[in-house]
Amino acid sequence: MSKKDEFIKIYTEHIKREGSVEFLDFLCSSKSDFFIAPASTRFHGNYAGGLVEHSLNVYYCLQDYLSRDRVKEQYQMNYSQETIALVSLLHDVCKINVYHQEQRNKKVNGTWVQVPYYEFEDSMPYGHGEKSVYMITPFMKLSREEAFAIRYHMGFSNEDPSRNVGYTFEHFPLAFALSTADMEATYYCDSMQK
Repeated sequence: MSKKDEFIKIYTEHIKREGSVEFLDFLCSSKSDFFIAPASTRFHGNYAGGLVEHSLNVYYCLQDYLSRDRVKEQYQMNYSQETIALVSLLHDVCKINVYHQEQRNKKVNGTWVQVPYYEFEDSMPYGHGEKSVYMITPFMKLSREEAFAIRYHMGFSNEDPSRNVGYTFEHFPLAFALSTADMEATYYCDSMQK
């Protein structure tokens, strides 16, 4: 099964709220490069299809994190399969249509050759997590916790003041869980798939 098919299968099995079909139609349309885009220019998932792979990795990491007894019993973090799928699969939709493949010179074995690389150009620079929330909400209503989780999934690595991140993690535990899953996927799962 391709990563695109795997994504669509999980999405359609779990995300049922009003507008979900239309948002998936957008992701699959010619207006979106979600399934062929990289996840970054130089770091994790910096290859065609890296974005959908990263999104799936975050989904599996979040599922694993939330399945732990300590998380369920002591932290009382119990979320629906719809919420888990929605925040993990869609947390990085802000990366749609922002990476463009270019060519540059690189010295390989003493010889200059043309190699492809990705360049970042965002015509709607609305931030990172907030842009994902902004892109989803015309299609689907998000709960407050889902919106905060997507908005703050970058955790302390974002440019937001740390007091906002700390407040969010304390008051919206799903944000901490998604950030943890995103970091695990970025630094471990995505790099293993190169």
